[in-house]
Amino acid sequence: MSATDPGDHRGIGMTSARTRERLVRRLAAGGIHDATVLERIRMVPRHLFIDEALASRAYEDSALPIGQGQTISQPYIVALMTQALLEGADAGRLEKVLEVGTGCGYQTAVLAPLARQLFTIERIASLQRAARERLTSLGFGNIRFRHGDGCEGWPGQAPFSAILVAAAPAEVPRALLEQLAPGGCLIIPVGPPGQQELLRLTRTAEGIKRECLERVSFVPLLGARTEKP
Repeated sequence: MSATDPGDHRGIGMTSARTRERLVRRLAAGGIHDATVLERIRMVPRHLFIDEALASRAYEDSALPIGQGQTISQPYIVALMTQALLEGADAGRLEKVLEVGTGCGYQTAVLAPLARQLFTIERIASLQRAARERLTSLGFGNIRFRHGDGCEGWPGQAPFSAILVAAAPAEVPRALLEQLAPGGCLIIPVGPPGQQELLRLTRTAEGIKRECLERVSFVPLLGARTEKP
């Protein structure tokens, strides 16, 4: 199966094209308007990124457990963050992108075909290994993987034209702001549980432009130094 294949159906009704189409329609009705993002949600086989016991729930618009106290994000949130990243990108193009929090690799799979290069970091070794194997088997060739502290970013590959963070720190990690290229944007949920906001931070000639996109709920991002934008 290639990175753009509609997925392995294997006779499971919940993985059918019709089921995916219902999810896409729900996301569109909820405010996801970017056709490219909706197509990525349609194409990525979400059931391959979760435990088989949860396969019947793969195309629900809900977060699901993936082990180690982590979750696969709600499809609406994945679509919203990807859409926000594209809207913030220069001319709508994603060149060198950093993802913090690979998790099971679902957000990575949605994002990878939209970027020239994608660098992704995961601090939990077992999740990182499984995601790498899964994404490699799906045919993605533009992803580089790293096991480590995402709060520190990937200094050896900086600067990045876009950064997406899939867990919530109390405040924005300083290292991520420092690794953002001029004109680049950072999509990140910030705040304590129950008080998190999804932010888009854009590096401009005048400094960091801050936009609040939506109230959200993410697992916490652990480690490293932070600062207020």
